[in-house]
Amino acid sequence: MTAMLPVLRERGQREVFCGLTGIVWLHRKIQDAFFLVVGSRTCAHLLQSAAGVMIFAEPRFATAIIEERDLAGLADANAELDSVVDRLLARRPEIKLLFLVGSCPSEVIKLDLSRAAARLDARHPATRVLNYSGSGIETTFTQGEDACLAALVPQMGATDAASLLVVGALPDVVEDQFRRTFAELGIPTVFALPPRRAADLPPVGPNTRFLLAQPFLGDTAAALADRGAVHLPALFPFGVEGTTAWLRAAAAAFELDEAHFARVVAPGRERAARAIARHRDRLAGKRIFFFPDSQLEVPLARFLAAELGMVPVEVGTPYLHRAHLAHELAALPAGTQISEGQDVDRQLDRVKAARPDLAVCGLGLANPLERLGIATKWSIELVFTPVHGFDQAGDLAELFARPLARRDRLTVSPCS
Repeated sequence: MTAMLPVLRERGQREVFCGLTGIVWLHRKIQDAFFLVVGSRTCAHLLQSAAGVMIFAEPRFATAIIEERDLAGLADANAELDSVVDRLLARRPEIKLLFLVGSCPSEVIKLDLSRAAARLDARHPATRVLNYSGSGIETTFTQGEDACLAALVPQMGATDAASLLVVGALPDVVEDQFRRTFAELGIPTVFALPPRRAADLPPVGPNTRFLLAQPFLGDTAAALADRGAVHLPALFPFGVEGTTAWLRAAAAAFELDEAHFARVVAPGRERAARAIARHRDRLAGKRIFFFPDSQLEVPLARFLAAELGMVPVEVGTPYLHRAHLAHELAALPAGTQISEGQDVDRQLDRVKAARPDLAVCGLGLANPLERLGIATKWSIELVFTPVHGFDQAGDLAELFARPLARRDRLTVSPCS
């Protein structure tokens, strides 16, 4: 299916946040977890800027900063890290899951954080200590979530019981909506990864069927497959058709009656279709260019083209997982230009030549593109905002309609 679409592979300068950004939504999802970044002051500034300062509650993330004495070899970095963790857990005994998150400074790369996590896990039996890398050297920002969830998979218990596992951090309200739908369909045992609390980490085995809620979870999917779980390939749950196909994949895996499935999803489909229709007039026929950033680009382009009539000029993505995106790629308009990887200068040349109505990009490119007269949508907003499922379909469409509406309001008619 992917051979039908031209794929432009690029390697060059990139504009993207690092995987540490995933902490911003993960620390809200796993309510008794703490994320301790081992990094530099730059890492600390990034997290503070991205997550803001929480005045009324202590945040559940921090940075163990590599100081000059560590760089000079005047201190034992492992002993220093042990001391930081000791003080943290003495002050915050409610922490049940501690992630040591690696970053990209060379002195951090030299540390064996997996060995440190094992040592600290034994030292603090009341708290599970794991590690993963949030380095931005070769990754995009959403891969921080992938690395985190992949680190959880070996900790999951074994089971032979049949179950459905929804993989990917979703806002609680969206997760609850999906759970209600699965219950109405008649799927009795549904788990989520990540869980809301560390003690609720689900079991996994050969009778586990899993749906990916996010297209950027390649390592997590591979780790689950190694444990015997079976992936249910489908469109991702964006919009009417994506959500229906995603739910249908689960219904088919559990051999549910198609007529029953249609009755259960009909109300949600109708609500979503009505909500989307309000934005179709503004978006239909508009040309859109996706810069590679979040790995959500391909399913979002499919949604916008199929359900809102937008025209994808180019769909860039940091990494193209062909197996997970096979259904999405097949649903894109014929001839859609797909680009994998990034060369910022070349992509800027192409967007200048194409002059799309809307560009989806990272924060660093938004202002220059606006200066060129191209409306922009920050791709990171699509990660922070609830956009999955029937009840969020209208909100998802509005995210793309809003910058065009703003552009219309700001346009000044020439004096007669």
